[in-house]
Amino acid sequence: QVQLVESGGGLVQAGGSLRLSCAASGRTLSLYGVGWFRQAPGKEREIVGGINRNGVNTYYADSVKGRFFISRDNAKNTVYMQMNSLKPEDTAEYYCAVDPDGGWLQVRTETYRYVYWGQGTQVTVSS
Repeated sequence: QVQLVESGGGLVQAGGSLRLSCAASGRTLSLYGVGWFRQAPGKEREIVGGINRNGVNTYYADSVKGRFFISRDNAKNTVYMQMNSLKPEDTAEYYCAVDPDGGWLQVRTETYRYVYWGQGTQVTVSS
């Protein structure tokens, strides 16, 4: 079983940047595709993006494409999400999770495929 801890959230003004980290322990993160998700109050959890096992392929939701960038450092057992040009609508709790059966080549986008979730980190973007 892998344990995930997100960090890097905070309060930022619109147009600003944050870098979220997803650090793993228990098992090597290179065994998994990793997804980033967010959930705003009153809304369903949605996938923001993801990265496959070797870090070559990524996926981004249309709402963040060109602004968010996901990378991984398997040596540090950590996945990152650089968030630029933040907007108030990006305000949410952000989570990382692993896809234990997929992510070999492409990132799978269905939330139910992801297990071992972190506790989340809050991102608040002020206008």
